[in-house]
Amino acid sequence: MTVKILAAVAVLACTGCASVINDSTHPLRVETKTQSGELVAGAECKLSNDYGTTTMKSGDTAQVRRSSKDLDIVCKDPKNPEATARAISRANSGMWGNIILGGGIGAIIDHNKGTAYTYPTWVQLVFGRSLVFDRSNEKAGQPTPGLEPNRTAAAPAAAPAATVAAAPAPAASGAQATAPK
Repeated sequence: MTVKILAAVAVLACTGCASVINDSTHPLRVETKTQSGELVAGAECKLSNDYGTTTMKSGDTAQVRRSSKDLDIVCKDPKNPEATARAISRANSGMWGNIILGGGIGAIIDHNKGTAYTYPTWVQLVFGRSLVFDRSNEKAGQPTPGLEPNRTAAAPAAAPAATVAAAPAPAASGAQATAPK
């Protein structure tokens, strides 16, 4: 009987594990660079997720609200084109602790509060480019590598244009093609 009570207490103690281990905010260092790789400090940056927007200057570290949603970053400098990025939100060890130790309720609480998730800790945006930063590519003491979004995603958008161009072919068999009004 005492074993069952101790087990129940242990499980309840672990609920909300990420809430206990992690704060609701997460430090994020944002730097900006020119396309040639020169660091530019002091650009105006906005970091936004479903919990709100934080403004900062590039070269600084800001506390951003943790969330299960990705973080959008936009940096502007009068001498450079806009730099944009998306920091991918990934589940952290607190969430896995909840799942492994049976704290299903804690996992739900931490998911809803956002404390079960973490963004990369250091990103370098490049003016004139849009990059994606994924914490799973992070290495301690180094900026997280930024990757360009997959360009093959634009290929399906071209398919409807080809379909429209092929549509007049039935007109040769006697059907009339009409232009939209």
